[in-house]
Amino acid sequence: MKVFVTRVIPAEGRQLMIEAGLEVREWKEKRGLSQKELISNTQDCHALLSVGTRLDKEFLQASAHLKVIALHSVGYDNVDVKTATALGIPIGNTPGVLSGATADTAFLLMLATSRKAFYMHKSIIKGEWGFFDPTADLGIELRGKTLGVFGLGKIGLEMAKCCAAAFGMQVIYHNRRKNEAAEKEVSARWVSFDELLEQSDVLTVHTALTSETRGKFDWSAFTKMKPRSIFINTARGEIHNEGDLLRALEEKQIWGAGLDVTNPEPMRSDHPLLNMPNVSVLPHIGSATEETRAAMSVLAAKNIIAGLKGEQIPFIVNPGVYK
Repeated sequence: MKVFVTRVIPAEGRQLMIEAGLEVREWKEKRGLSQKELISNTQDCHALLSVGTRLDKEFLQASAHLKVIALHSVGYDNVDVKTATALGIPIGNTPGVLSGATADTAFLLMLATSRKAFYMHKSIIKGEWGFFDPTADLGIELRGKTLGVFGLGKIGLEMAKCCAAAFGMQVIYHNRRKNEAAEKEVSARWVSFDELLEQSDVLTVHTALTSETRGKFDWSAFTKMKPRSIFINTARGEIHNEGDLLRALEEKQIWGAGLDVTNPEPMRSDHPLLNMPNVSVLPHIGSATEETRAAMSVLAAKNIIAGLKGEQIPFIVNPGVYK
């Protein structure tokens, strides 16, 4: 059986599929596939391992013969899951293994933003490290501040644990449902969304992109935040309105922002956010460690292998496909 992979993945996942007797074909060009190329490459394959590729209704209908689709990600907002389910195609993802790495990225962005680290690094490159002014380029301290978590799941909990341990930060959060286990572990307190905005010194986003969360952090939300607060997003760029975020920073509605995700991606190189002193932007590297990406490839491979054996895949996004 043949598997098409839309990127070159870590060797661990590839080897697992080969050892299972599968023929693995990877897209090795350093560019994304067009819709036509994606459809063409999957026509003689039994499974698809997708890395950062949009799988819409048109693609799924043209590739309805696929026995399984495995995503090399936790998020599945780029897949028309409803259509896949109707066509009988199980979709798998890679939950759990990237929680620590993504939380570390959020922590990095929080700390870097609080001390204007990215901006100050660029000042050295520009030859601007000169006269010492004790009142210039000051950051803000994090010790004893309040961390607000929007989406206290696995990643949000890892971020909360880091902040509580390193800086003694108090943790508040907003979820649709309370996370009692997390409340006990980090003494987190559930608050309403408006209370989260009003009380957080650092507000970090760790939720899935859904119709409810798309554009959630807009001008109205930013105006309710503290003037000395920091906004962090390592989830999905569409959760915040980038124009409203820029305005909120320019008008000092909030103090700073750290982004691992933008809207659109990639961000254009002349975007004003990239040159603001109190903004830190990374190119969506939340899961980018050797260990995490290898573990993701293994989970994706396990989904492929199980699906091609006719078994229920272990990390299923659309369990309704088996009913």
